Amino acid sequence: MLEGRRIVLGVTGGIAAYKAIELSRRLVLAGAHVTPVMTEAAMNMVGPTTMTALGSEAVKTSLWDDSHPIPHTHLGQSADLVVVCPATARILSDYRTGRSADLLSATLIATEAPVVVCPAMHTEMWNHPAVQDNLEVLLGRGVVVVPPEEGPLAGGDIGAGRLAAPESIFNVIVQTLGAVSGTNATGVIAGSLAGRKVLVTAGGTREAIDPVRFIGNKSSGKQGHALADAAAARGAEVTLVTTVARPSNPAVEQVAVATASEMLGAVTSRADASDVIIMAAAVADFRPKTTAERKLKKADGVPSIELERTEDILATLGARRRAGQVIVGFAAETNDVLANAAAKLSRKGADLLVANNVALPEVGFAHDTNAVTILDADGGSVDVPLTTKATVAEVVLDAVEKRLPPIES
Repeated sequence: MLEGRRIVLGVTGGIAAYKAIELSRRLVLAGAHVTPVMTEAAMNMVGPTTMTALGSEAVKTSLWDDSHPIPHTHLGQSADLVVVCPATARILSDYRTGRSADLLSATLIATEAPVVVCPAMHTEMWNHPAVQDNLEVLLGRGVVVVPPEEGPLAGGDIGAGRLAAPESIFNVIVQTLGAVSGTNATGVIAGSLAGRKVLVTAGGTREAIDPVRFIGNKSSGKQGHALADAAAARGAEVTLVTTVARPSNPAVEQVAVATASEMLGAVTSRADASDVIIMAAAVADFRPKTTAERKLKKADGVPSIELERTEDILATLGARRRAGQVIVGFAAETNDVLANAAAKLSRKGADLLVANNVALPEVGFAHDTNAVTILDADGGSVDVPLTTKATVAEVVLDAVEKRLPPIES
């Protein structure tokens, strides 16, 4: 996919600039010709010698020091793709408004190649309306956005704004270069899922005991959000029904829910129009039969809570599926993983079931990594050893695409 492709790698002055080194290495090893372009601020974070050593040619930093008389035009016209990693709030603003303040911003304006931007900044900056407005405009112009992750940030706090993993960015670049020409309504470059509607669920449901307590689970929603972002990067029109407030690609429509009943309503009302439904959410199996109207107090004694089963959303979808629809379930297990997963796949009427052993370290709930086995209704399976949740998402979507019928012309 990348052999001989010319990629301009723009590096700006965010603290995450060091991750561009690993991205450059991955691209070069995959056969791409990488031209690093660094802003002046970026050179305070990463040495140009390192970027030159791991790129395909010497770092370019200025409109005036290059042997070519118009370097930005030359770079823009010769590139198969331009990626900005990390993309600071400043470069997003310059790109949106057409301000050519340096070689990188001038190159962005001078290219007609696909552009991938990878925002990274502090949480307050990421959430600022100006930044989100700039991203929305860029998406509308066909720019591919790799949203930041949630995690430790510079300064010691934790939140949204952490640069996506180099492996995740690499996967988006591969998908973008493999995409068909044109863009869909969301602004993401149309790719292998162009023209498809994908519905994804994420997070753990919360079933209220009283106004402040609930029955729930440890699901962080990271795997479901990774699936939604990956589907959008492949050109799908994506709706994400989620119980967690996590950043995602602005092209993804998010629908917030809390309980199993709310998730059932959100999913079933959209199911018939969806080509793919991926039930990555961890739906609680039980809920209190009644909910206390006020907070339960210790002085009231130990409460007796009668439970009832929640709605079986996956089984409901399997029973009412339409022809050509692909349904994917998830199974978080702690023992007899494959046997339990195979039984669930058959019982729920799904096409694929993604099983993982959440008793293992670094697997499943709350982690950025996962290890899964993907079972299909025909008896096949694919093992995905411990890797990022973004990579798991790509493998799951590969399996989904193999089962999708052609789009009728």
